[in-house]
Amino acid sequence: MGKLRARIASFRFAGRGLAVLVRQPNAIIHLCAAAIVISLAAAYRVTPGDWIALILAMTLVLAAEAMNTALERVVDLASPEWSALARDAKDLAAASVLICSIGAACTGAVVFWPYVFGP
Repeated sequence: MGKLRARIASFRFAGRGLAVLVRQPNAIIHLCAAAIVISLAAAYRVTPGDWIALILAMTLVLAAEAMNTALERVVDLASPEWSALARDAKDLAAASVLICSIGAACTGAVVFWPYVFGP
């Protein structure tokens, strides 16, 4: 029974992590963008395949933002003083979110283009 409680607790911890994430300013921007994408996809009645592409793109960006936030906090804990290595680690993590966001925007453009401008 202890293993079951540990599994349940792990979901509670993950839920707490989500609560921390949704309070981050950049995550709020990504969530607003996701809400717009979901609204547009529903309005244009995109195909199931297009939904999959959009959901994967949104998930990737939010997961990258969560990892970026986690890394920033760990770096701040490990290196409270300014450090070029700490700065580089944070900048690289932020770059990964940017890369994912650009990929998601490209995915959105490819998906929505035929709905907006025709095939």
